[in-house]
Amino acid sequence: MEAKEIIKETNRKMDQSVEVLRTELAGVRAGRANPALLDNIQVEAYGTMTPINQVATVNTPDARTISIQPWDKQMINEIVRAIQTSDLGLMPNSDGNVIHLPVPPLTEERRHEYVKLIKKLGEDCKIGIRNVRREMNERIKAEEKAHRLSEDESKRHQKTIQDLTDQHTSSIDSAISAKELEILEI
Repeated sequence: MEAKEIIKETNRKMDQSVEVLRTELAGVRAGRANPALLDNIQVEAYGTMTPINQVATVNTPDARTISIQPWDKQMINEIVRAIQTSDLGLMPNSDGNVIHLPVPPLTEERRHEYVKLIKKLGEDCKIGIRNVRREMNERIKAEEKAHRLSEDESKRHQKTIQDLTDQHTSSIDSAISAKELEILEI
């Protein structure tokens, strides 16, 4: 494989890791109503497990409430059950047509638990980035051993991979600190 292809693949894989982290962070509760909280919750719809946002309209009428309006009224009980059994710790209220999900403010203790959780998610993502770096550096070295790259080119490409690693690591740090501020905000 050509070195430029290896660099492109490195960047693509690292971008994917950071994007997965951003998606996971969106699902972490911050004391404010956010439809992304429900992204990981699935309900059984017509024999298939389906995300809530694919069987209902999800919006936030105010900062403390998530409103879920199923397209099929028979889905209301399934959605309520899925939310109750999730790890969100929220209690849905249904009026027969719309499910209201009040999002209470977080306690100080719960905020610190969430901060620990997001820091762990960030560290896991950094580990993934470092694994990509190691894998790609090994591929560059293999190209050098096969005499398809000179030693200088190999070093230059390894430096490029390290620069990509540093960029993505700082991107992870900024995403974690932004989410931490959001969680600790009262």
